[in-house]
Amino acid sequence: MTDSPRGHGPLTPPTYSPPAKVREPLLRRLRLGTEIDNLFFALASLSVLLLAAVLFRQGLRLSWSMVYLIGFWLVLAYVALPRVHWMLTRIYVPDYFVGRTHTTDGLLGDPVNLAVRGTAGEIHAAMQRAGWTPADPVTLRSAGRIVTSSLLRRSYPEAPVSPLLLFGQRQAFAYQQEVEGNPARRHHVRFWPTPDGWLLPGGERVDFLAAGTYDRSVGLSLFTLQVTHKIDADIDAERDYILASVRYANPSVATTVLTGFSTGYHSRNGGGDQVRTDGDLPILELTDLPASPAPAIPVAHEHGLGARPPAVVAGVVLILLAAVLDPFTYLPAAAQAMSDAHVAADEVAVVLATLVVVFGVFYLVLFLLLALTFRGHGWARRLLLAALTFQLVVQLSGWVTLPAGSLSVLAIVGTSFYVLAVYALSSLAARDWTAHHLRSAADGSR
Repeated sequence: MTDSPRGHGPLTPPTYSPPAKVREPLLRRLRLGTEIDNLFFALASLSVLLLAAVLFRQGLRLSWSMVYLIGFWLVLAYVALPRVHWMLTRIYVPDYFVGRTHTTDGLLGDPVNLAVRGTAGEIHAAMQRAGWTPADPVTLRSAGRIVTSSLLRRSYPEAPVSPLLLFGQRQAFAYQQEVEGNPARRHHVRFWPTPDGWLLPGGERVDFLAAGTYDRSVGLSLFTLQVTHKIDADIDAERDYILASVRYANPSVATTVLTGFSTGYHSRNGGGDQVRTDGDLPILELTDLPASPAPAIPVAHEHGLGARPPAVVAGVVLILLAAVLDPFTYLPAAAQAMSDAHVAADEVAVVLATLVVVFGVFYLVLFLLLALTFRGHGWARRLLLAALTFQLVVQLSGWVTLPAGSLSVLAIVGTSFYVLAVYALSSLAARDWTAHHLRSAADGSR
């Protein structure tokens, strides 16, 4: 087209020239290692679902029904559904800023309903002057403590909050106020720093975004069936309470409100709780706040075992436990099968000796791959997954149809350990760690 005078349209008809298609080299497009990992990720997820189905079917046996059904719920709620949600939300949930946080499973979480101009130190000073308590990081110890505190109604003012993601990162820190010494009821707010140079829709620049909600009770998540805190739907009331408490304790703090930052809406958060908001986004102006020292927020650090991710450590430990149970499960079963078939005693001894040799070779290779996986070798982790995943999928597919009571407890427990180990070693944390370990080794050899 040629330029046209102001006030007139183009002088020639518009044309469209499609851009040339860019073709990546074949090896780069295939990314073989990533594709293999994705396959194991999907197969591990399938094996977990099959394990849940086996536990449910075996739970129909009256004498062990509660044990099996509780196991079914634990596997379904804490292993199977989170991974299914993660895989599906990677497809249909946007990863750009939409004014919502994300759960670690990929579900849309609590809405962003507060912004801050100021430093992390100024936020710490303002919140602690207002009577807010920093939340402990999520560790095994703090998670166990909040469970016991909730069940026994014991005060835990520093109780951890579950991680939510914004800009692909977990909250930098969180603050809370316990209500009447009951850890099941609390005000809490999470804070995330904004990326350098990032602007809010509309062009405003802020330093932190936050999501504040009020925990009213403990219940089951609608989407994952996990035990979690249930929040009050009126998140605007919590937002306004946070603002009022900070401004009451810090009179110099000003507030700017972006009216109509988003359309007012009703929705649900990652736990399935209803939320509603008018869409306004207040901005706390902390830049003129008098400086005061703020206590350091506790941070969860990696300790021991070479700072390996918990998924790798758990996967290795679970496989070792399963390997210990295997001889007590399969050798007696083989002996019983031969007894039922009236196999001669001398032949039974030969068969059992052969099984011992086969098992010995299998476990020798298994333990070698385990050791190399524990040292960070990605190829060993993939071979280990290949040795276990396909066998588990075939075995569990056959077990699903077996009647209740036909499987021994040891067989189910041992197989469950293998399934959970494959689940852990196929996780993104395990994949990322072995990839980082490989890059570090390559850089060190140069």
